[in-house]
Amino acid sequence: MTHVDGTVDPVRDKEVIDLELQLRDLETIESRINRVQKQAQTGGDREAKAQYEVLKRYKEALEQGRSARTVELINKDEEKIAHELFLLTNKPVLYVCNVDDKSAVSGNAYVDAVREAVKDENAQILVVAAQTESEIAELEDYEERQMFLAEIGLEESGVNRIIKAAYSLLNLETFLTAGPKEVRAWTFRRGSKAPQCAGVIHSDFERGFIRAEIIKYDDYIHYGSEAAVKEAGKMHIEGKEYVMQDGDIVVFRFNV
Repeated sequence: MTHVDGTVDPVRDKEVIDLELQLRDLETIESRINRVQKQAQTGGDREAKAQYEVLKRYKEALEQGRSARTVELINKDEEKIAHELFLLTNKPVLYVCNVDDKSAVSGNAYVDAVREAVKDENAQILVVAAQTESEIAELEDYEERQMFLAEIGLEESGVNRIIKAAYSLLNLETFLTAGPKEVRAWTFRRGSKAPQCAGVIHSDFERGFIRAEIIKYDDYIHYGSEAAVKEAGKMHIEGKEYVMQDGDIVVFRFNV
């Protein structure tokens, strides 16, 4: 596929997109700052002053061609203010670099250029060989797919790595429910407690939460079945204050 600019330059492409998003964020900041500046400078409104200080730092960064995510926030109050601004360049970013087979493991000069360009952005970079990934995806046999990956020096597919990186970037984790009819994964925000995770399945589960019966994923793999885990004393009964962990296999008990 021929690039619209006729040449391959990922850093240039990134800068074009960044500029467009930064200009939009600058409009947002200037609109907000005009509303709170007078209130912050003449009144005793502490909240307005805090907002004004955050807005000023964002405005300075954006006018210098830097994205909002490069601005360091001092405390949770500033983080709350920043969150409520919904700035486009403050969103978590994952750069996915598409390369040939030979560069699938360690990247190439283009990838190195991207790494250098984003080193101060607190962003993640993944390297994938999209053409090879599409060929691997067509293989039905798991062992054959793993053999294909091993030939180019990879342990898992780019799709899996992108999913894991995206979950990490968004502070998301997964718990599992299992029964005779299906096994299902549910996504929750890292740090959520058991009742909130029960609510991911259904609001009635959260409202009438009694307890959570937890089996750790590694224990299930080790013992091979729910019955064997229980027999080994590895199933835990947890209450409302339990913070769910990635990979927990759970049965929620509730009463509405």
